[in-house]
Amino acid sequence: MHRVCSMLSGGKDSMYALHWAVFHGFHVCCIASVRPRGWDSMLFHYPSVDIVPLQAKALGIPLISLSIGDDEYSGLVELFKMCKAQGAEGVVAGALLSDYQRLRFAMAALEAGMNIYAPLWRKSQEEYLRGLVREGFRVLVVSVQAYGLPESLVGSVLTPELVEEIVARARRYGFNPAFEGGEAETLVLDAPLFRYSIEVAGSVERLGPYHYVYKITSARLIPKPLINTLNYVEEEAPEPELSN
Repeated sequence: MHRVCSMLSGGKDSMYALHWAVFHGFHVCCIASVRPRGWDSMLFHYPSVDIVPLQAKALGIPLISLSIGDDEYSGLVELFKMCKAQGAEGVVAGALLSDYQRLRFAMAALEAGMNIYAPLWRKSQEEYLRGLVREGFRVLVVSVQAYGLPESLVGSVLTPELVEEIVARARRYGFNPAFEGGEAETLVLDAPLFRYSIEVAGSVERLGPYHYVYKITSARLIPKPLINTLNYVEEEAPEPELSN
């Protein structure tokens, strides 16, 4: 079985790519998480990175995390080498449409001596968004910053109805329906491979015209019922893991 590390930012694309890897026979031996230098990073998704440790626990996969400074590319190579030392032979990335991101991920993986897999690359943006909800991903919208996306979307979990509204607005206003251009940011609260779901609390803040964020003040793991042949078995809920 091919061993890979899966890049995880907390958002929908990297999480979907991780699930793709597992369901296609890869062994995800670790999660690779990057904390970028600041809010101006062009390479990494950052709004949900603080929740990645909870996601790693929910998945039951070891986490390798690295804070990266101004030289993002060199930091990425270092992170991949750390994952390779844990037995990873390849890297799974959630690059969807950005050539800038995909090429740098691929170059860094090559320099670290690993293959790169980008299963979402050039997928239909609309069908991908629909498939996320249909396949059981609970995706929280944590920010919007594009004309045509309403404030009310922030703090909402995507539903089939919301997805169709986003698709219709994207066609009308011209933004990317899967938010690949940074029109919105997301956080995955639950997914098919999660052993726990994630519960968050927070509030919506306005940062500028058409720019709203959901500021998370607390987050914790919630047990999911396990089904056996007789009844439901529930584990004791873990203690809260993150608070501000």
